[in-house]
Amino acid sequence: MNSQKGFTTRTLHSDRLAKPEFGALHQPVHNAVTWGYEQVEDLVNVFQNKAKGYAYSRQGNPTVSALEHKITQMEQGLATVAFATGMAAVSATLLALLKAGDHIIASSYLFGNTRSLMQTLMGMGLQINFVDATDGEQIKDAYQPNTRMVFVETIANPATQIADLAVIGMFCQEKGIVYVVDNTMASPYLFSPKAVQASLIIHSLTKYIGGHGNALGGSVTDTGLYHWERFPNIAPILREQIKPDLVGITQIRKRGLRDSGGTLSPEAAHHLSVGSETLALRMERACSNAMALAEYLQSQPLIAKVYYPGLSNHPQHTLATQLFKHPGALMSFALQDQVDCLAFLNQLQLVIKSSNLGDTRTLSIPVAQTIFYELGAERRVEMQIPESMIRLSVGIEDIEDLISDFEQAFGKMV
Repeated sequence: MNSQKGFTTRTLHSDRLAKPEFGALHQPVHNAVTWGYEQVEDLVNVFQNKAKGYAYSRQGNPTVSALEHKITQMEQGLATVAFATGMAAVSATLLALLKAGDHIIASSYLFGNTRSLMQTLMGMGLQINFVDATDGEQIKDAYQPNTRMVFVETIANPATQIADLAVIGMFCQEKGIVYVVDNTMASPYLFSPKAVQASLIIHSLTKYIGGHGNALGGSVTDTGLYHWERFPNIAPILREQIKPDLVGITQIRKRGLRDSGGTLSPEAAHHLSVGSETLALRMERACSNAMALAEYLQSQPLIAKVYYPGLSNHPQHTLATQLFKHPGALMSFALQDQVDCLAFLNQLQLVIKSSNLGDTRTLSIPVAQTIFYELGAERRVEMQIPESMIRLSVGIEDIEDLISDFEQAFGKMV
């Protein structure tokens, strides 16, 4: 299909154009664990990367491959590896590409589990500096001769800080650093990290791409912009077997997926693939709802602050307008000191109390008491997370019903 076709058109017809059996419009679910060959030489060639094929489903499966192809198209990339979860994708990328003594520059505002993982890896010999990624100069100042990677997110969860993505990208390109952008909060529909010179793009497919809260998944996409011959940690045997532009993503598949075992099941891949077909439609509605809800919440006397890039008082509002199609469907707000955030949440009837995000339904969670509890009060202050913060993942309900739910909840707190 012509690459100039629209985002949704390309996604909808991706499976069909691969010509599945019997004219199916979706790639079927292949549950096979292993794959047989008539000639053993063909199996050997697959193992030695001389031919395409499947040997063992821990590192490859036709249903998963079809999803990987869709993600690659969405991100206008070179190739994608899918994983069982977003955190499996993050872990595999770091473990596959880095070694003791290497240095990473990471955003101070990273998702709590990603930061926790990095702190674990620091105990194994990685050097990591956490800096304010909204200021590209801080990334530059943290650079060391052994810096191998910069890791940021497009929109931070939960306080919605936006990294200085283009400035960081130019710096990484200049220095030959692998630039990893977690695009989960924006989704490929709202933003293409390739436009800011990202080397690798990570997603929790569980969130907006899958979109229905019915399957876990993660992915890493190579944009094709990084010159892997500059990267010192590629295994020599892969340099011998693989084309230079594919050695990075192949090492992630071999050393990250195959060796660590974070395999996406074919059933989950199918759910995520079908869910991805309505990504643009869902994001349009959810972002519209988020904007209206943010404006409403900002006017409420019991709320101290609303964190949403679509609001003109957001510190990176101008940057968000320049980068993203819409400012996203994630927001947070802090209640006034006299309001118990747990008591307030219990008054909401339509909005669901849940730890997920990117669902079709609007979900809420008290941040300091749950997903960022283990980081401790000091780290929460550093990440600009007040104790009364509530995160909202805005869904696709009728906006009048969402606002009505908040109105009745506020009324019970007076």
